[in-house]
Amino acid sequence: MKQPLHLINPAVKAGAVFCCVVMLSFIYNPYTPACFYIMIVAGVPFAARIPLKKWLLFTIPFLILAFGCVWTAAVFGKIPTTADNFLFQAGPFSINSENVAVGISLGFRILCFSALSMMFVFTTDPILFMLSLVQQCKLSPKLAYGVIAGFRFLPLLKEEVQLIQQAHKIRGGAAENGLKEKINALKRYTIPLLASAIRKAERTALAMESKGFTGSRNRTYYRSLTVSPRDWLFFFLILLLFAGSFLVSLCFTS
Repeated sequence: MKQPLHLINPAVKAGAVFCCVVMLSFIYNPYTPACFYIMIVAGVPFAARIPLKKWLLFTIPFLILAFGCVWTAAVFGKIPTTADNFLFQAGPFSINSENVAVGISLGFRILCFSALSMMFVFTTDPILFMLSLVQQCKLSPKLAYGVIAGFRFLPLLKEEVQLIQQAHKIRGGAAENGLKEKINALKRYTIPLLASAIRKAERTALAMESKGFTGSRNRTYYRSLTVSPRDWLFFFLILLLFAGSFLVSLCFTS
């Protein structure tokens, strides 16, 4: 059984994420993104039934990036160090509280962006996302279904590479043990993969044109997506969480 976040219209979900990202870009205090991030992490993995181990594993690269932003802003920040804001001396660098606050704000914003992105990716079917962009956002069907066709062909790329590798082995090709041999093998695979991609693209283009994907008439859809009250409830709930985070941050800054 699908969880509630998986049933939200992808276009509405993308709109909610976009609004939060834009609003976070104009927030410069560290408290609002910190509170918002805690709310997302406290609710999304459990509401969407995302394994906590998987969530944490995908968060690690963003944690490293956030720490890098904090350290960079603290060491190379533009706010000069004075007796009032001085924290400690790190070698030749003077670390002050204002630059650290700016770095923490940037770090938590990165974590918020990552949490919102993971929420969207883990709970959204790419095919349904493209369909919702066509039906709700009026994206060109010719472009949307071309992207869907390309997405469907991605798993075939691995099979194509395996077939080419087997063909080279049958013909006595060199073993791909070292780094140099693997780089040379990529050169050998480029032309066959490119030729295969051109053939598939040509067949797909002919099939799409024969089925009326030229944009010359209004289309009907086998699967029609609608925007329900549940979708709007999710949209306003996300904005309400952000507003709540902002109000909580005012308590710390006042």
